[in-house]
Amino acid sequence: MPGRALGRQLDVFGGGTADEIDTAFATLARQRVAAVTIMADQFFDDSRRAQFVALAARNAIPAIYGQREYTVEGGLISYGTNLAETHRQIGNYAGRILKGAKPDDLPVLQTTKFELVINLKTAKTLSLTIPPACSRLLTR
Repeated sequence: MPGRALGRQLDVFGGGTADEIDTAFATLARQRVAAVTIMADQFFDDSRRAQFVALAARNAIPAIYGQREYTVEGGLISYGTNLAETHRQIGNYAGRILKGAKPDDLPVLQTTKFELVINLKTAKTLSLTIPPACSRLLTR
């Protein structure tokens, strides 16, 4: 396990309902975890975003998310694919198909644009210092 090599313990929590997510964060707060990662998942998109950000803030737990929308909502850090670029690629594919291209003839594409977003207001609230070298990556 990667955490062991760094002398850290990694725990995985699941949550299929709002109550299960609340319970998981209560456990994390009791354990005084150093940080939490919220993995990008369709279930966690829009409907749960505010809940995750609020629970992390209420419990003063630094959190990193898989989509920039979380940091816009008040989360600390996000790192993931640039969804606008992904949507642009989808639109281009749809356009090519509508113009007669066969889907089988189109190349498989992978996202090449990723973004790191840091919410400075949240970092300050958590008393975290952001290195000056990151200044071009910062928002808010």
